[in-house]
Amino acid sequence: MDDIRHPDRELVDAVLANRPGAFERLVHEHQRLCWHLILRMVRNPEDARELCQDTFLRVHQCLHQYRGECALKSWIGRVAYSIALRHLQRKRIPLVENADDEGTPLVESVSDGFDLEAACANAETSRHLHEAIEALPRLQRTVLTLYYLEEMTIPDIVDITGLASGTIKSHLFRSRLRLRDALETRTGVAA
Repeated sequence: MDDIRHPDRELVDAVLANRPGAFERLVHEHQRLCWHLILRMVRNPEDARELCQDTFLRVHQCLHQYRGECALKSWIGRVAYSIALRHLQRKRIPLVENADDEGTPLVESVSDGFDLEAACANAETSRHLHEAIEALPRLQRTVLTLYYLEEMTIPDIVDITGLASGTIKSHLFRSRLRLRDALETRTGVAA
């Protein structure tokens, strides 16, 4: 038997064993991901707070089902994504806006030469960038958040969203193009 245990498995085992502070640690480690993911999807802070609570309640109830086949962060992200998606479906809010997907082919390359970090080098540009991110369609905004703010890999985002990697790459590519165009328009500077 291997004496080296994975930190995710140790945390899950501690929560399942009802060790003091274990679930609080789990929430603390993953609340940022949950908040970013849900808020980017539902765009309402009150709903996002409630859905984050629902997410961690569901995580607590279903943690015994976690098998360690993916990172705990991805598993919790999948729970949050599913809860936010059901919320949008109940409210009849589409995740993908049809106008965004008309005639746009999937792009297999994520790289388009646009550097988000360089684009938000100053406060004014940063404000414009955040406004442009908020104007993105829900799914593009969510994928962009997972990739850049949560620094998740494409396979992790696949685990969370259930989307194909080419679709995720396409959304990242299109969202960066939209952000570049918005920043060039607002600041008058080529990004």
